[in-house]
Amino acid sequence: MFARISFVSGRRTLLATVALAAAATLGTSAMAQDGGKKSLLIGATAGSNYDLLQKGIVPQLQKKGYKVKLVEFNDYVQPNLALSDGSLDANFFQHRAYFDQFTADRKLALAAIVQGPVAPMGIYSKKHKTLTGVKTGAKVALPNDPSNLARALLVLEQAGLVKVRPGVNPARISELDLAENQHKLKFLALDAAQLPRVLEDADYVVVNGNFAVSSGLRLNEAVVLEKTPDQYLNVVAVKSGNDATQWAKDLAAAYRSAEFKAVVDSQFPGYAKPGFLQ
Repeated sequence: MFARISFVSGRRTLLATVALAAAATLGTSAMAQDGGKKSLLIGATAGSNYDLLQKGIVPQLQKKGYKVKLVEFNDYVQPNLALSDGSLDANFFQHRAYFDQFTADRKLALAAIVQGPVAPMGIYSKKHKTLTGVKTGAKVALPNDPSNLARALLVLEQAGLVKVRPGVNPARISELDLAENQHKLKFLALDAAQLPRVLEDADYVVVNGNFAVSSGLRLNEAVVLEKTPDQYLNVVAVKSGNDATQWAKDLAAAYRSAEFKAVVDSQFPGYAKPGFLQ
């Protein structure tokens, strides 16, 4: 799946493979490693992650003299690859568990510089308003990437639908690690961005918060919302070595600011937040 680039002014979209290459020809490219630079390209997945940046972070950076362009992605693979190859300066789309797993698996030299809010994962349904009377063999759609599949199974455990064997690495849980599946739920693993599209077909769909929001779902429409642990809070990532630059410090400071907290509290109710934003 290709990503798309969205500029802060106008949100015009182009294929990222073309747009990111073009961006590199601008005056100060994202590939530049100058710690004093004032032009930044930041990637985020569509929906709440992009909106948090646009509403709460970009205005602060602009006040400090930065020119910021946001790149909008529709998958969980390209943002880190773009960051690693220097096409992006930073990204904000992934929780810590996914970041740790992906960077280890791909051997990428990336650094997480600060945590940020996340729209909780939730169980949604167009067919059922509650979990009461779940039928044997009910169809449940889940994200197919390993860390979010594990997270979804933990949400189902929180909801009382399954039980995970004790001692399993919480970032690596799969269907094979279920100690109990009393309703004999049938799992369908799909790309996370596609999950809202199968609400008409599955009994229940476990959707990442950002894709739920971007598809028009409301968090309060979820049959069950996740009680989000810290490992599933989003992180801001940069290329290793850039974490010591002034622009990275300014970016991290924007997330820790009272101004950002006010935006989150007023415009993103119900989002899970790190302790410094409580």
